[in-house]
Amino acid sequence: MLLPPKVAHGVADGSVTLAFRRWAKPGVKVGSQFRTVAGVIRVDGVEAVDAEAISDADAVAAGWPDAARLRRQLDKVEGGLPTYRVLLAYAGPDPRVALRESAELSDDDVRAIDVRLERLDRASSHGPWTMPTLALIGRRPHVRAPDLAAEMGRERDPFKIDVRKLKNLGLTQSFDVGYDLSPRGRAYLARTTRAVD
Repeated sequence: MLLPPKVAHGVADGSVTLAFRRWAKPGVKVGSQFRTVAGVIRVDGVEAVDAEAISDADAVAAGWPDAARLRRQLDKVEGGLPTYRVLLAYAGPDPRVALRESAELSDDDVRAIDVRLERLDRASSHGPWTMPTLALIGRRPHVRAPDLAAEMGRERDPFKIDVRKLKNLGLTQSFDVGYDLSPRGRAYLARTTRAVD
């Protein structure tokens, strides 16, 4: 489930506790968790509701000024889909944040990252990409993803998916514009014996 940054931060600080979505069937399950810019969000409830019964208080709890504006937003979804009320709670910080800051790597840590990256390279349909991507991000921090992808001769969206895999390992971090190596990523590149290019 995607949440705009303002809403995600609202869940983290407790000012937002609800979301409303139009889905053919529920897009999330109770107990599921997902990462956002503000940390990990947990789904504590999902129920179908009558959109006309959404109160102003519900709308405010979902980060909207009133129910009328929330309903106008929901009406942008075509197809007469049911409306779902999703109860949200903050589950804690994104564990990748602590991971990316941990730059004290043992030899075992470096070997484990090597193995993970080699596995990603082997599974790729476009050949080894992990080390060239890390090197490029290190050379060109805060550069737009389409520009980085073009430099590697790749399409933007598959490139971004691959960078997300590196982020999940704590090696990169995302910014409003582009990416950079994390402290862990820099430490890893300084220690690994894998070829960078």
